[in-house]
Amino acid sequence: SRLVNDETIDRRDEDKELDDDELFEELENDDYGTASFREQRIEELKEEMARKKLVIENDHGSYKNITNEKEVMDITTKTKHCVVHFYHSDFRRCMIVDRHLEALAKKHIMTRFIKIKVEDAPFLVEKLQVKVLPCVISFTDGIAVDRLIGFEDLGNTDNFSTSMLELRFKTAGVIE
Repeated sequence: SRLVNDETIDRRDEDKELDDDELFEELENDDYGTASFREQRIEELKEEMARKKLVIENDHGSYKNITNEKEVMDITTKTKHCVVHFYHSDFRRCMIVDRHLEALAKKHIMTRFIKIKVEDAPFLVEKLQVKVLPCVISFTDGIAVDRLIGFEDLGNTDNFSTSMLELRFKTAGVIE
Protein backbone atom coordinates (compact mmCIF):
# COMPACT_ATOMS: atom_id res chain seq x y z
CA SER A 1 0.00 0.00 0.00
CA ARG A 2 2.88 2.28 0.82
CA LEU A 3 4.39 1.55 -2.61
CA VAL A 4 1.15 2.53 -4.39
CA ASN A 5 1.05 5.81 -2.49
CA ASP A 6 4.67 6.56 -3.42
CA GLU A 7 3.88 5.86 -7.10
CA THR A 8 0.84 8.15 -6.91
CA ILE A 9 2.96 10.91 -5.37
CA ASP A 10 5.62 10.42 -8.05
CA ARG A 11 2.96 10.69 -10.79
CA ARG A 12 1.58 13.85 -9.21
CA ASP A 13 5.08 15.35 -9.14
CA GLU A 14 5.56 14.39 -12.80
CA ASP A 15 2.13 15.88 -13.68
CA LYS A 16 3.05 19.05 -11.79
CA GLU A 17 6.35 19.26 -13.70
CA LEU A 18 4.46 18.75 -16.98
CA ASP A 19 1.94 21.39 -15.98
CA ASP A 20 4.77 23.80 -15.16
CA ASP A 21 6.49 23.03 -18.46
CA GLU A 22 3.23 23.54 -20.35
CA LEU A 23 2.61 26.78 -18.50
CA PHE A 24 6.10 28.11 -19.33
CA GLU A 25 5.66 27.07 -22.95
CA GLU A 26 2.32 28.87 -23.12
CA LEU A 27 3.86 31.98 -21.60
CA GLU A 28 6.70 31.90 -24.13
CA ASN A 29 4.21 31.49 -26.96
CA ASP A 30 2.04 34.24 -25.51
CA ASP A 31 5.01 36.60 -25.45
CA TYR A 32 5.49 35.91 -29.13
CA GLY A 33 1.77 36.52 -29.74
CA THR A 34 1.87 39.75 -27.77
CA ALA A 35 5.00 40.94 -29.59
CA SER A 36 3.46 40.02 -32.91
CA PHE A 37 0.24 41.84 -32.02
CA ARG A 38 2.23 44.86 -30.82
CA GLU A 39 4.20 44.99 -34.10
CA GLN A 40 1.00 44.67 -36.12
CA ARG A 41 -0.67 47.44 -34.11
CA ILE A 42 2.36 49.74 -34.51
CA GLU A 43 2.21 49.21 -38.29
CA GLU A 44 -1.52 49.99 -38.29
CA LEU A 45 -0.92 53.20 -36.32
CA LYS A 46 1.90 54.24 -38.68
CA GLU A 47 -0.40 53.70 -41.68
CA GLU A 48 -3.18 55.68 -39.98
CA MET A 49 -0.81 58.57 -39.22
CA ALA A 50 0.50 58.58 -42.80
CA ARG A 51 -3.06 58.61 -44.14
CA LYS A 52 -4.07 61.49 -41.83
CA LYS A 53 -0.95 63.44 -42.82
CA LEU A 54 -1.80 62.98 -46.50
CA VAL A 55 -5.40 64.02 -45.86
CA ILE A 56 -4.32 67.19 -44.04
CA GLU A 57 -1.80 68.01 -46.77
CA ASN A 58 -4.73 67.90 -49.21
CA ASP A 59 -6.56 70.63 -47.24
CA HIS A 60 -8.79 68.28 -45.29
CA GLY A 61 -9.46 69.48 -41.76
CA SER A 62 -9.92 73.06 -42.93
CA TYR A 63 -12.79 75.03 -44.42
CA LYS A 64 -11.39 76.65 -47.54
CA ASN A 65 -12.83 79.35 -49.76
CA ILE A 66 -12.47 78.42 -53.43
CA THR A 67 -12.68 81.19 -56.04
CA ASN A 68 -12.64 79.08 -59.20
CA GLU A 69 -15.57 76.83 -60.09
CA LYS A 70 -13.33 74.47 -62.09
CA GLU A 71 -11.37 73.85 -58.88
CA VAL A 72 -14.65 73.08 -57.08
CA MET A 73 -15.49 70.52 -59.79
CA ASP A 74 -12.01 68.98 -59.49
CA ILE A 75 -12.26 68.75 -55.70
CA THR A 76 -15.75 67.21 -55.70
CA THR A 77 -14.82 64.60 -58.31
CA LYS A 78 -11.40 63.67 -56.86
CA THR A 79 -12.40 63.60 -53.19
CA LYS A 80 -14.33 60.70 -51.65
CA HIS A 81 -16.52 62.94 -49.45
CA CYS A 82 -16.96 66.67 -49.95
CA VAL A 83 -19.32 69.34 -48.60
CA VAL A 84 -19.72 72.52 -50.67
CA HIS A 85 -21.34 75.68 -49.35
CA PHE A 86 -22.63 78.05 -52.03
CA TYR A 87 -22.83 81.44 -50.37
CA HIS A 88 -23.16 85.17 -50.71
CA SER A 89 -20.96 87.26 -48.43
CA ASP A 90 -23.78 89.70 -47.61
CA PHE A 91 -26.20 87.00 -46.38
CA ARG A 92 -26.26 86.65 -42.60
CA ARG A 93 -27.49 83.05 -42.76
CA CYS A 94 -24.54 82.11 -44.96
CA MET A 95 -22.23 83.41 -42.21
CA ILE A 96 -24.08 81.24 -39.67
CA VAL A 97 -23.53 78.15 -41.84
CA ASP A 98 -19.85 79.11 -42.19
CA ARG A 99 -19.35 78.95 -38.40
CA HIS A 100 -20.85 75.45 -38.23
CA LEU A 101 -18.94 74.13 -41.26
CA GLU A 102 -15.66 75.53 -39.90
CA ALA A 103 -16.16 73.51 -36.70
CA LEU A 104 -17.16 70.35 -38.57
CA ALA A 105 -14.20 70.59 -40.97
CA LYS A 106 -11.76 70.44 -38.05
CA LYS A 107 -13.60 67.50 -36.49
CA HIS A 108 -14.16 65.37 -39.62
CA ILE A 109 -10.85 65.43 -41.48
CA MET A 110 -11.78 62.58 -43.82
CA THR A 111 -14.34 64.89 -45.49
CA ARG A 112 -13.34 67.97 -47.47
CA PHE A 113 -15.28 71.16 -46.61
CA ILE A 114 -15.19 74.05 -49.08
CA LYS A 115 -17.20 77.14 -49.95
CA ILE A 116 -17.60 79.26 -53.05
CA LYS A 117 -19.36 82.57 -53.66
CA VAL A 118 -22.29 82.15 -56.02
CA GLU A 119 -21.02 85.03 -58.16
CA ASP A 120 -17.74 83.06 -58.69
CA ALA A 121 -19.61 79.97 -59.88
CA PRO A 122 -22.25 80.91 -62.49
CA PHE A 123 -21.94 77.59 -64.33
CA LEU A 124 -22.27 75.46 -61.16
CA VAL A 125 -25.11 77.61 -59.81
CA GLU A 126 -27.01 77.04 -63.06
CA LYS A 127 -26.06 73.34 -63.41
CA LEU A 128 -26.87 72.48 -59.77
CA GLN A 129 -29.91 74.79 -59.74
CA VAL A 130 -28.81 76.76 -56.69
CA LYS A 131 -31.70 79.20 -56.18
CA VAL A 132 -31.93 79.76 -52.41
CA LEU A 133 -29.04 80.59 -50.08
CA PRO A 134 -27.43 79.27 -48.07
CA CYS A 135 -27.15 76.10 -50.14
CA VAL A 136 -24.94 73.24 -48.95
CA ILE A 137 -24.48 70.28 -51.29
CA SER A 138 -22.79 67.06 -50.11
CA PHE A 139 -20.91 64.92 -52.60
CA THR A 140 -19.66 61.33 -52.49
CA ASP A 141 -17.35 60.31 -55.33
CA GLY A 142 -18.46 63.36 -57.35
CA ILE A 143 -22.18 62.63 -57.02
CA ALA A 144 -24.49 64.97 -55.09
CA VAL A 145 -26.00 62.87 -52.29
CA ASP A 146 -27.64 65.58 -50.18
CA ARG A 147 -28.75 69.20 -50.53
CA LEU A 148 -29.49 71.56 -47.67
CA ILE A 149 -31.39 74.64 -48.80
CA GLY A 150 -31.89 77.44 -46.30
CA PHE A 151 -32.62 76.44 -42.71
CA GLU A 152 -35.95 74.64 -43.19
CA ASP A 153 -34.48 71.20 -42.47
CA LEU A 154 -32.64 72.58 -39.43
CA GLY A 155 -35.72 73.73 -37.53
CA ASN A 156 -36.09 76.93 -39.57
CA THR A 157 -34.16 78.84 -36.92
CA ASP A 158 -30.81 80.64 -36.88
CA ASN A 159 -29.98 78.97 -33.55
CA PHE A 160 -29.62 75.37 -34.77
CA SER A 161 -26.76 73.36 -33.26
CA THR A 162 -23.66 72.17 -35.05
CA SER A 163 -24.59 68.63 -33.97
CA MET A 164 -27.87 68.96 -35.88
CA LEU A 165 -25.94 69.73 -39.07
CA GLU A 166 -23.46 66.98 -38.22
CA LEU A 167 -26.29 64.45 -37.95
CA ARG A 168 -27.56 65.57 -41.34
CA PHE A 169 -24.13 64.88 -42.88
CA LYS A 170 -23.85 61.51 -41.09
CA THR A 171 -27.25 60.49 -42.43
CA ALA A 172 -26.12 61.49 -45.95
CA GLY A 173 -22.99 59.37 -45.46
CA VAL A 174 -20.46 62.16 -46.04
CA ILE A 175 -18.99 62.05 -42.52
CA GLU A 176 -18.33 59.16 -40.15
